[in-house]
Amino acid sequence: MTFDGEFDAAFSNAALHWMLDKERVAHAIFRALKPGGRFAGEMGGEGNLKLLRETLDAELVARGYPPPLDSSNWYPSVEEFASVYEQAGFAEIDARLIERPTPLPNGVAAWVTTFRRGWLDRAGVPEEERTEIGQAVADSIGVDNADYVRLRFIMRKPS
Repeated sequence: MTFDGEFDAAFSNAALHWMLDKERVAHAIFRALKPGGRFAGEMGGEGNLKLLRETLDAELVARGYPPPLDSSNWYPSVEEFASVYEQAGFAEIDARLIERPTPLPNGVAAWVTTFRRGWLDRAGVPEEERTEIGQAVADSIGVDNADYVRLRFIMRKPS
């Protein structure tokens, strides 16, 4: 199913950083918009979860588990993001990084075992060690916050 030029606007929240075929995504969004259509949203940006990711990787290495080499997320700089969407045809791109430390109501340990489950899978960590690893990361960080950096944007398909 295609949606060539059917929409006045598109919005994305916390989804694009999971879509590693970023050029294909950008072209599909461009194609779906009418001339003059807007695309706005927010995603993880450069530096997103840097402390949490680095602390988890250090804990994995200390326990003899090699962290995966390929990331499962795309956390671009403003320049990298704008380049992908300009190449897809978008104009008037306004993108910016916003630091947004966010409390984790269930704590860092639960965040590690829930939101980094795939990372732990790829590192080969057995289920029975994951809670302990999550707690070690939480103890190392010392606060129950995620160091989110968001990339907020709005752009337009030329008329």
